[in-house]
Amino acid sequence: MDTRHLIDPELLPLLELMPTAQFNAETLPLIRQMSEARFDFLGDPELKPVIKVIDGPGGPLDICWYDPAPGSTGRGALLHIHGGGMVIGSARSMQHGPAAMAKALGIPIASVDYRLAPEHPFPAPQEDCLAALCWLAAESGALGVDPARIAVIGESAGGGLAAAVALMARDTGGPPLAAQLLIYPMLDHRTGGPDCPYANAATGEFVWTRASNGFGWGALQGNYAINDHRKGWFSPSRADDLAGLPPTWIGTGSMDLFLDEDFDYARRLVSAGVPVELHSYAGAPHAFQLVAAAQATQAFYRDLFGAISRMLG
Repeated sequence: MDTRHLIDPELLPLLELMPTAQFNAETLPLIRQMSEARFDFLGDPELKPVIKVIDGPGGPLDICWYDPAPGSTGRGALLHIHGGGMVIGSARSMQHGPAAMAKALGIPIASVDYRLAPEHPFPAPQEDCLAALCWLAAESGALGVDPARIAVIGESAGGGLAAAVALMARDTGGPPLAAQLLIYPMLDHRTGGPDCPYANAATGEFVWTRASNGFGWGALQGNYAINDHRKGWFSPSRADDLAGLPPTWIGTGSMDLFLDEDFDYARRLVSAGVPVELHSYAGAPHAFQLVAAAQATQAFYRDLFGAISRMLG
């Protein structure tokens, strides 16, 4: 189905900024190279991070720490997890988003440079992100953070990892979360594949496609069989029980490949007694908020920042 005519006209420049790529083992090195350089033209971020190196499960783990008011105490904070389909991207190359968010909200943000698949399949990325959450909670006093007001936030693959971290923290007695903020999260490994439970012909044509999704999930899976107690940590949509998770905000575009899985996750959270705020932005494909001037983007940030302010007090 040709869905270009359904895109919000203000968002069409996104298709030039983020052209649809064919992900496979042969193209991945070049796509990674292009991804790392995509935002160089923006120059330095509004708030330059301090790089903190912590002990991660696979060795030293970098955290980009954005603090708009060093020396302040008792603040809420966000653990940010970048997107990239589980296979591309880095906290170092994707600094502008968390930097601008920290400055706008006036709270510190820790962005974790987790390991990527396929070199580091499940559970390596998830364990890195959980380690970052544990570090943020353990060092909250030194960082001027209230440990009761920490939330996890991520976009795309980062949103899926954020959902996984919330499940892992609940299941392992890890640090409690005040909220999870999931931006068009990548939650269900079945989407776009032969076992896909969703059949929406209006989603997934641009930026992040069904083929790309299959490659990303396959790279993350490695040799994991998806049939043990960790299946929800791998693919949050497959978690048997969503009770006890923190209040949740989910935002997605109406043309995003993840629309249906995100709606389904929101429905299941509500059924499990979890407070949920859900937004869908009309005519918006994956990564639409990169078009800063669009009305949909302005609505998105108004909704997201309002939720963060309420959830973190």
